[in-house]
Amino acid sequence: MTTRRIAVVSAGLSQPSSTRLLADRLAAATVTRLGLHDVDTQVDVIELRDIAKDVTNNLLTGFPSPALAAAIETVTTADGVIAVTPIFTTSYSGLFKSFIDVLDTTALQGSPVLIGATGGTERHSLALDYAMRPLFSYLHAVVVPTAVYAASSDWGTADDPAATLPSRIERAAGEFAELVERSTRSEGKDPFALESSFAQMVGGFGAQ
Repeated sequence: MTTRRIAVVSAGLSQPSSTRLLADRLAAATVTRLGLHDVDTQVDVIELRDIAKDVTNNLLTGFPSPALAAAIETVTTADGVIAVTPIFTTSYSGLFKSFIDVLDTTALQGSPVLIGATGGTERHSLALDYAMRPLFSYLHAVVVPTAVYAASSDWGTADDPAATLPSRIERAAGEFAELVERSTRSEGKDPFALESSFAQMVGGFGAQ
């Protein structure tokens, strides 16, 4: 059975957190989808609130603590990343952005990323497409088409299959699982590498 590793980054500040709840639901739906294709999934959750001081110190000194270094390693070597943040002042939280800032700008190249966000009202949902999606696109990650936003009112119907939040979670998880299943990041391969060398391809064309 194939094994894939998913890193879940939750930037919620409260405990319990609706941000963590959304992250857990996205992860669970992804695991279920991958299981249908005989893929075993390891999920590692990173609560940014637990390493907030480490992130700040790294920005000031340039040196990560052991806890932050472990979190960075988990995210940058995973076969896929689920990233969920609360929306503050129409954009992702400062803690979320600070964590992204300590990553190497090439560390997520080719990595499948599923983005999600939580907020008080539906009007902040556009932050996913004008803030989070461009951020990960700049890092050359592969962001799935469906992003998931959960407003406070969504949680009252979160367990209703006919409601929009469960359907968005399932659709996004399906898109994400498809990319993760094909991922070769945990095997140490470049996701953009050609299967054959240029010389081999030229030779192949000449033999036709």
